[in-house]
Amino acid sequence: MFKKQPKPIDPESSHTEVRLLEAAGEIFAEFGYRAATVRQICEKAGANVAAVNYYFGDKEQLYLAVLRSVPDAHADKYPYRRGMNGNATAEELLRAYIESLLHRVFDTGRPGWHTKIMAREMVEPTRALDSLLEEVARPLHQELAAIVRQLLGSEADDDDVRLCALSIMGQCVYYHHARAVIARLYPEHKNDAEDIVRLVHHITEFSLAALKDIAQKRQAPIHESR
Repeated sequence: MFKKQPKPIDPESSHTEVRLLEAAGEIFAEFGYRAATVRQICEKAGANVAAVNYYFGDKEQLYLAVLRSVPDAHADKYPYRRGMNGNATAEELLRAYIESLLHRVFDTGRPGWHTKIMAREMVEPTRALDSLLEEVARPLHQELAAIVRQLLGSEADDDDVRLCALSIMGQCVYYHHARAVIARLYPEHKNDAEDIVRLVHHITEFSLAALKDIAQKRQAPIHESR
């Protein structure tokens, strides 16, 4: 679905296309695909409603164009390994992954839309979900699963790895998805740069402790009852 290439755009008209993509990214991220309207997008872009049909064909194709336009933005801005070389420990890689994921989730602007739109896809799936999972979500989960497997050790099975990876990811995205509730329960909790640093430390230490405990239990000898 994402492989389809948009039709060539006249250089004199490309500014309108860019404005539509920028506006659509914000609107889709905020309201979701179904609730967002072409009129909202065009008003934000300062474009005629007919411009969406002219450049993209319809609302669905515009949505896909938004997803196609930013798949690598986060990889460049917040790489999961944070510039670490091949000598990094699994603990360091986990911390880097959590730091990257939290920054992606709370990012604003163009890269931030992709994470938020993807999160909405998980709750309100569209026909784009399968392609989105294969091209974006699956590689991210595989990266985390590889780190978790290394930390759990050879005794861990696939269920251990899967559940632990999902638990770590769940901690990270919860702070964004439940931010309205958290703000009311804990008004002192913010999502600024300092708070993200604290969250990185907390989630990393919490997760490492849990992984260590699970690894030790898997490696413990089994004593037959007498």
